[in-house]
Amino acid sequence: MADVADLALILFLPWFAILGALYWFYPRNLERSAARRRFDLAALALAFAAAFIAGRWGYSVAATGVEAGPIWRQVLASLLAYKAFLAIIAAAWAWRGLRFRRTA
Repeated sequence: MADVADLALILFLPWFAILGALYWFYPRNLERSAARRRFDLAALALAFAAAFIAGRWGYSVAATGVEAGPIWRQVLASLLAYKAFLAIIAAAWAWRGLRFRRTA
């Protein structure tokens, strides 16, 4: 059974799957190769790992340092997990666009 600290990540899994699919399929004008697939898999795995770590860290920080009520732990964990996932995906999207451009 998942820990309560992982609730934010569990609730975001469908949204992370949608964002991951959009990252995987778009833009369509980039070179399609095995290297790009490996890059995409690594970026998605890194984004998920960063979201997991950020959510856990946010939950533990809110549990010890903020006196705003018990819901604050889940709110901070969700915010940090989402922000970490988006930061990694945005950076990977930009880097992938430069790395796998089609040459005419």
